Amino acid sequence: MDRPDLPLNALRVFEVAMRQGSFTKAAIELRVTQAAVSHQVARLEDLLGATLFLRTSQGLVPTDEGRLLFPVLEHGFDAMARVLDRIGSRRDIEVLQVGVNTTFALGWLMPRIDLFRQAHPEIDLRISTNNNRVEILREGLDMAIRFGTGGWTGHETVPLIEAPLSPLCAPSMQRVCWSPPIWRR
Repeated sequence: MDRPDLPLNALRVFEVAMRQGSFTKAAIELRVTQAAVSHQVARLEDLLGATLFLRTSQGLVPTDEGRLLFPVLEHGFDAMARVLDRIGSRRDIEVLQVGVNTTFALGWLMPRIDLFRQAHPEIDLRISTNNNRVEILREGLDMAIRFGTGGWTGHETVPLIEAPLSPLCAPSMQRVCWSPPIWRR
């Protein structure tokens, strides 16, 4: 079905009816009549050429088609609601784009992200990871965190933390890695 033809109102009504398990409860949530809910679901069933609910004396029983459609709609409507909430609450939000070396991001930065977000809810921190090379303007970054002492011409650099290096090798290579240099023998 083409996007312009998607019956969004009927899909929303179906999702609520499925979640509530009742046309009456769906009508209450949607602030419409039970007949309006029934009409929208019937319209959707006609459009799809499939029955979405069996109406029994015990209430609504979703068909296989209804059970197939529901999680997709629920996920989609939840995702839309989250984005709309973010957009609506962003009036005073500043976006900070930071480029970070992958190793540093995983080992040091990511465990501290939640603390930063709690301390600075007005900043939407966006992290991009890559190697130690950086082109701040081309990558659309506000700042970058890199290993090394600098040499990044045209950028202001500020040391953040010491990053000691430790040589590593496989246990099977220990004798080779740690043998005394030839000149000491």
